[in-house]
Amino acid sequence: MTTRQQEQPSTARVPKARVDKFEERRAELGEAALTTLATLGYARTSLREIAQNTEFSHGVLHYYFTDKVDLIVCSVKQYKARCVKRYDHAVDSATTFDELTEGFLQSLADTLRDEGHMHRLWYDLRSQALFEAAFRDDVTEIDRSLEAMIWRIMARFEELAGVATGLPPAAAYSLFDGLFQQGLLRHLSGEADAAERMKDDVRAAILRLFPRPAELRKPAVARKRRA
Repeated sequence: MTTRQQEQPSTARVPKARVDKFEERRAELGEAALTTLATLGYARTSLREIAQNTEFSHGVLHYYFTDKVDLIVCSVKQYKARCVKRYDHAVDSATTFDELTEGFLQSLADTLRDEGHMHRLWYDLRSQALFEAAFRDDVTEIDRSLEAMIWRIMARFEELAGVATGLPPAAAYSLFDGLFQQGLLRHLSGEADAAERMKDDVRAAILRLFPRPAELRKPAVARKRRA
């Protein structure tokens, strides 16, 4: 059980339909607050500030959320729950090592360009967890889901390359998350080539993890024809 869950009132005696409706409303409010949170960050955001930038009143936000920590965690968890599925198509559809590489790189670049401000909020929250105990359980939970996402991608690379990474899941996650965060900082600093530089760095890391002869990266159908 997380710190935030411990602070929520017990719902053991509340009808399930009412609980579901309450959680649906929290999810709706959390989604509406994302833009303001991502723009201002943790330190400069309050429930009152969020109310001023959404259609919801300060009183409504206070009814559904204990404080701004509760709201921020709700918002970020919803966003990251979508993020962990972002690369599923690239993983499921790729039939060659190169297809998976290019699909992964393109998805990384797209999310960097299109949703950089949202990822900035996540890194803000993760940094705050170093100081705010109230964040730690939820940040750890999100981090584990992102680690599992990266490991699913690495497992598919292993299948297509026929080579093990040689890294444990936590190290693989740290490697690619670090490269993405560097790219995000460049992007937010206005560097026009930030996404392409990140793609080059990630590609280099992938090829270092999975070294093998160049012909093994050619489509499987081509190898069958030569057989």
